[in-house]
Amino acid sequence: MILVTGATGNIGSELVRQLSVDGHGTAVRALTRDAARAGAVVPAGVELAEGDLGRAESLKSALGGVRSLFLISGVGDDAGVLDAARDAGVEHVVLVSSITVMTHPHLGPARANLAVERRLRESGMEWTILRPTQFASNTLWWARSVRDASVVRAPYADVGLPTVHPADIASVARAALTGPGRRGRTYPLTGPKRISPRQQADELGRVLGREVACVGVAREEAYPPMAAMMGAEVADSVLDLMGGDVNDALLAVHDTVARVTGSPARPYRRWAEENADAFR
Repeated sequence: MILVTGATGNIGSELVRQLSVDGHGTAVRALTRDAARAGAVVPAGVELAEGDLGRAESLKSALGGVRSLFLISGVGDDAGVLDAARDAGVEHVVLVSSITVMTHPHLGPARANLAVERRLRESGMEWTILRPTQFASNTLWWARSVRDASVVRAPYADVGLPTVHPADIASVARAALTGPGRRGRTYPLTGPKRISPRQQADELGRVLGREVACVGVAREEAYPPMAAMMGAEVADSVLDLMGGDVNDALLAVHDTVARVTGSPARPYRRWAEENADAFR
């Protein structure tokens, strides 16, 4: 039994779908806080379980009989969830951490991710750690402005990062959960090439069939709404990672997706095509 947490999120929903298509559906359990609502989107044959990652004690039933766990760090009580998984007899955890632990280990969110990684390694369970870079799905932040005015306003508009498609994170997680040779490994995950916000806006325009302008904004302008949405420390960290404190490690393109899955990493254009309706 594989328990997928965040089963209706960008990565978890795709992982559940891939496991189901691969014939693992009868051995997949999808964790959600609202099983009735999730039932409409989770594939047939996948068992639903309710639980709250912020309350590890609520996961006892969901963890029953589970041998492998997929967990995204920073969503809930990571330490409590890992302890509950160990106590329930879980053998293997695939953890989604962040590439920031390699590129900006001094930042608060990166330190938090490192602490979770360390706790997993010391838990006695087997582990696989995924460290993705910036998600392609982060550009959903632009959806309203693209719909209303065909414009993107972004700081560091010409800084290109190797943005990763969430489905590629799911594909590497699936390989780690179902195949041999992936335990005790740490994988940096990126897209196939660097792409800047301006280039992403151009790709959205091509997919939508209209011009989407990109307007560069100062960090000082971008910061207040981000801080209101995600908190001051995280907003500062995100802005550093978007271009305020770019280093060679953050810019590096890795071939991990191709090596692990046998398929090349998906370009941003593919994500834009799959999610075009959000911008129309």
